[in-house]
Amino acid sequence: MNEREKLLQKLSVARFAAWELHIYLDTHPADRQALARFRQYTETADRLTREYEKLYGPLSAADDFGDASWKWVCSPWPWENEEAK
Repeated sequence: MNEREKLLQKLSVARFAAWELHIYLDTHPADRQALARFRQYTETADRLTREYEKLYGPLSAADDFGDASWKWVCSPWPWENEEAK
């Protein structure tokens, strides 16, 4: 697993945990410990997203607002990854 994949995996873990805690908090809104963990995972996911986009570009087309050009299609396509060659 290369560094890009490792970073994506960490980001996926943080997003998944934040989402699951979000769902839990819908039914347990007074659980302060869960709320603290939700905030922690959300902050981690935000930090990892910024790190990933700084190194590798936007994660989705909606995140590509850098300048006037449309750069989303300039990123490697899934079949252009090193493993596919």
